[in-house]
Amino acid sequence: MIVSVSRQKRLALPAHVTAAPAAAPAISVSHLTKCYSGRPVVHDLCFEVRTGEVFALLGPNGAGKTTTIEILEGYRVPDGGTARVLGIEPWRQPTELHRRIGLMLQQGGFYPTITPREALHLFASFYEKPADPDALLRLVGLEDAARTRYRRLSGGQRQRLSLAVALVGQPELVFLDEPTAGMDPQARHLTWGIIRDLKARGLTVILTTHFIEEAERLADRVAIIDGGRLIALGTPGELTSGAGSDLWLAVDQPIDIAELTALPAARGAREQRPGEYLIESTAPLDTLVGLAHWLRDHNRAPRALRVGRRSLEDVFLHLTGKELRE
Repeated sequence: MIVSVSRQKRLALPAHVTAAPAAAPAISVSHLTKCYSGRPVVHDLCFEVRTGEVFALLGPNGAGKTTTIEILEGYRVPDGGTARVLGIEPWRQPTELHRRIGLMLQQGGFYPTITPREALHLFASFYEKPADPDALLRLVGLEDAARTRYRRLSGGQRQRLSLAVALVGQPELVFLDEPTAGMDPQARHLTWGIIRDLKARGLTVILTTHFIEEAERLADRVAIIDGGRLIALGTPGELTSGAGSDLWLAVDQPIDIAELTALPAARGAREQRPGEYLIESTAPLDTLVGLAHWLRDHNRAPRALRVGRRSLEDVFLHLTGKELRE
């Protein structure tokens, strides 16, 4: 069941955050390093997360995202550098930290026979002032599945239950790991609305996702890491505005990159995927006219053609040279 926005607002989450003054960062990471078998997987990482913002962490598989998040959650000890979450060193005071944060994991780890209502009441019993479990069920659209055994829930329903459990302790900061994985489009948009509502209530949200559109739509700022290093940080607009104007072309037959690079005002071109090309341009209209003439002269009809500012996905591919799910 999908609930309306008006019903979402009935959840008694905290109206304000009482953690630190607004000027203090919710998370501060300085020269963080972690090695496995002598190989650095997180290397000299530095960034801050502001209180009350949605902060997305992007990177290809093996980039160091998971290790970084596990250090911030208090489950791993770094080999060098410092990190503070809500003013706490996570690995030194994990119990204190876990009282104040919520964790949404990809793998829920629930008993196969437990129901969503039982799970939420169980987790609510661990906190002094928990959120109302039934309000959480309404919030995430699980009222109709409240008595369904976990093993019979769909992948999307399991994700929504994990989100509800992350919120049951009324946290000041939540870590959302792939929050919409396995969800249908309607449930995904419901979850996006919940995340926006959390931000409006003053919570800090750390988001890791394989859906770049999700980061582009929800995040105040995005950090891209690769090889354990921070390679870009800024708002989605900042990351894409400096990337220039481009043409994106999809065709059925391959095109020689040299032909595209030779178009008027083209600064360069590359094949992003088989049959899909990105052409960087200093004057996109001139390049578009030249491309149209080339396609006509070579009897090529494009499957798709787009002109405009580079997307966050384009920036990600340009910086890392990798697919997010690689």
